[in-house]
Amino acid sequence: MDEQTARREIVEIGNLLYERSYVVSSDGNVSVRLDDGRIVATPTMICKGRMTEDSLAVTDASGKALTQRKPSSELAMHLLIYQERPDVKAVCHAHPPHGTAFAVAGLPIDQPILSEVILTLGCVPLAAYGTPSTDELTEAMRPLVKHHNALLMANHGAVAYGSDLWQAFDRLETLEHTARIAILARMLGGSKNLPADAIEKLINVREAAGYLGESARCQACGYLHETQLTCPTGDRPPPTVYSNATPANGAGKITLTREELLELLAQAVLQSR
Repeated sequence: MDEQTARREIVEIGNLLYERSYVVSSDGNVSVRLDDGRIVATPTMICKGRMTEDSLAVTDASGKALTQRKPSSELAMHLLIYQERPDVKAVCHAHPPHGTAFAVAGLPIDQPILSEVILTLGCVPLAAYGTPSTDELTEAMRPLVKHHNALLMANHGAVAYGSDLWQAFDRLETLEHTARIAILARMLGGSKNLPADAIEKLINVREAAGYLGESARCQACGYLHETQLTCPTGDRPPPTVYSNATPANGAGKITLTREELLELLAQAVLQSR
């Protein structure tokens, strides 16, 4: 992509993020990797709904500023994704309310409840908390980036990425839509997961169609616990924050299954009404 097109699309996506309340104030950041390796990114401390094409920052592949405009302090998150995923050309980070609610609750979005989500996005794991704009955050994300196209960051927000900026935004929007449906379903009494054979068929379809490759078959995914498929790279990212397994160092700690935690959250919602 050329620089002028990237600038135009970043401004357009920034407006959509702001209009849909995926970001407020100066929250969030967006970037595009150009064909020559340079990065066009949203600048620090600017509302995504009030950007102009001239207000954007440009850096080299290492994040060194090439313009007077300084890029977002969270550019390191974007650089990590570009380093780990040569196929990725654009990144969207935001705080969509429903998706971020999962992140704040310490929950991934990994239940196989919607066929379209399995086909086009896959499960969304939860990276452990790391202080924004530090190596803590990027190191928590590192094991997950290769096998997923969107992540939740504990007590922070969400990030999605793709082969172009519109695909990155679409994946972020799908993440938020799925989180909202999951919360509403829980309020109605609970969601019903797709059966294992249906999940495996959907995974085969998405790989045959090129929606997602085999690298998305990560062992941390709830989908793949159902089908017993494993990641072909042999990598095993850290387990999600809440799981059915008790950590090896969990002596003296109280652990909850995901179902138990969601039940507590649902009760809290009902009691607050």
